Amino acid sequence: MRELVYYVAVSLDGYIAGPDGQFDAFDLEGDHMADLARFADALPTDGAAHLGIEQPRTGFDTVLMGWNTYAVGLPAMASPYRHLRQIVFSRNNSAKAENLVVTDADPLELVRELKGRPGADIWLCGGGVLASLLVDEIDRLVVKRHPVLFGNGIPMFAPGTYRPGAFDAVDTRSFRSGVAVTEYARRR
Repeated sequence: MRELVYYVAVSLDGYIAGPDGQFDAFDLEGDHMADLARFADALPTDGAAHLGIEQPRTGFDTVLMGWNTYAVGLPAMASPYRHLRQIVFSRNNSAKAENLVVTDADPLELVRELKGRPGADIWLCGGGVLASLLVDEIDRLVVKRHPVLFGNGIPMFAPGTYRPGAFDAVDTRSFRSGVAVTEYARRR
């Protein structure tokens, strides 16, 4: 069965972006960048081409985003991950681009449906509100923790009901840049 993977960069204090969606404090240079090829399908299509990184669609074939996450690239990138099936959740917005669907469907129902279909894993790109809605469906977390404090911003998960869910660390890679990438699998 396909898995839902929340693959995300996060600050030391748990934010995936600044209060206005800023993400420029994340270090885009350093030895941790060599790890990009491991999750090549999660790179923007044009960025991977520029870097000469092949995107085989064997890791992910679908990406899920909330509207605010998607809108970060607008208007320059109307279809940032056009090598994948892109599903953007929004009740109020619409967009048309290659391999892009904007929907007001229930995220839980849609993810459960997608998991039942054949294919590669499903990447939950963000944001924190969508991640909170889908928290019980997340099978793996891949957290790229950057050595920076934001102080405020969009949390990795929006505040919700206290309901602990256990995960096991299955892999950790630390880099001289201070970035650490840890992969967690849901404890069953």
